[in-house]
Amino acid sequence: MGVINETNQQYYAGAQGFAVENAVGQTSFTFTFDTDIVFGSFDPTAVDYALNNFKLYSSADGITYTEYVTSYTVTGNTISLGTPLGPAPLPQNSVLVCQLKRLDGGSYGDRDAYGITTEQNYGSYEYLTLNNVVNNFIVAYVGAGKLIPSVKRTDLIFHAKRALQEFSYDTLKSVKSQELNIPPSLSVVMPQDYVNYVRMSWIDMAGVQRIIYPANNLTNSPYSTPLQDSQGIPTQDNFGSNIEGTSITEERWKSNSQGMLEGEFNASVDWAGFDWGYGGMWNLGYGQLYGIDPQYSQVNGWFNMNDREGKISFSSNLVGKLIILEYISDGLAYDMDSRVPKLAEAAIYAYLSHAVLASRINQPEYLIQRLKREASSKLRNTKIRLSNIKLGEIVQVMRGKSKWIKH
Repeated sequence: MGVINETNQQYYAGAQGFAVENAVGQTSFTFTFDTDIVFGSFDPTAVDYALNNFKLYSSADGITYTEYVTSYTVTGNTISLGTPLGPAPLPQNSVLVCQLKRLDGGSYGDRDAYGITTEQNYGSYEYLTLNNVVNNFIVAYVGAGKLIPSVKRTDLIFHAKRALQEFSYDTLKSVKSQELNIPPSLSVVMPQDYVNYVRMSWIDMAGVQRIIYPANNLTNSPYSTPLQDSQGIPTQDNFGSNIEGTSITEERWKSNSQGMLEGEFNASVDWAGFDWGYGGMWNLGYGQLYGIDPQYSQVNGWFNMNDREGKISFSSNLVGKLIILEYISDGLAYDMDSRVPKLAEAAIYAYLSHAVLASRINQPEYLIQRLKREASSKLRNTKIRLSNIKLGEIVQVMRGKSKWIKH
């Protein structure tokens, strides 16, 4: 059987409708979206109404639609009109449409079903859920006469999560990004599912990324800043814990400037260093950048990780800038993250086979080594597949290297 269950309308428009054919009306409607319906309340005035990831619209003629706000309940992906005390059937020839929220508000009623539920489903065919991976593995590898005679499902789930974590760090395409503004405090909070950064960049007026480099040897954010007495000994509070103060290092870094880092004679008149005319001031700045360390000689700014506060700090020349923070997670922070690219499916199965048997006693060593080599081989193939290198792109790069260098 095919694995695509949604219609084109469900996938692209995020909508599904039913025309009532029964003469006595219809109260129950089961929708077949791949996306689960999330229900908070039917009442637009209720606080929980905002939790809905959909809106219901009804029409008497199939042309003019209004939002359906009469009482209804939701069980799974089935919507039942009425209350537990009694149904409220929709009349014959009426149409009921469930519109998942969209960026443009959808195509029904006042077009006010705003959200990103529909867009979050785009491209989902590229992935398998972790639950599907576990189910498929049990069918193919577990049972009498198979590689693994028996295994607890909880053990498989544990190893599958570990596989997803390990693969997320350097194999899977799990890079996330956030668009943020640098506040006057020059710090932004690390994302909730942050594991490590990939790249920082600020966006200019043309929408072009400008790489922000790590501060490395320039500065650091101390993990602890204990207050000291006149003898240099940390002081404690009434509970015996060190009293923490603010970081002087961070305060000085925030007050720093581009010119000070680059050793400019006078940042406000740096043009004087290039005045070879009648100004007579060329000697003030001439040669001041000679021998400068390359990590200082860039204008895009710097960042450093402040693990004490769980923040990312930036240099003073980035205040007010729009930045893109790219980072990796482990793929397990949220339910929607627990997805495996189909290109990595074979590698996950090989990892599970080795992990399950290697954790058991009295297993033949030759079998463990064979599964280990197979898992390594499948992982290498997965990296090649996910590298997404295309022949046409390689040809384009090679053509760019065959230019004549002229002067």
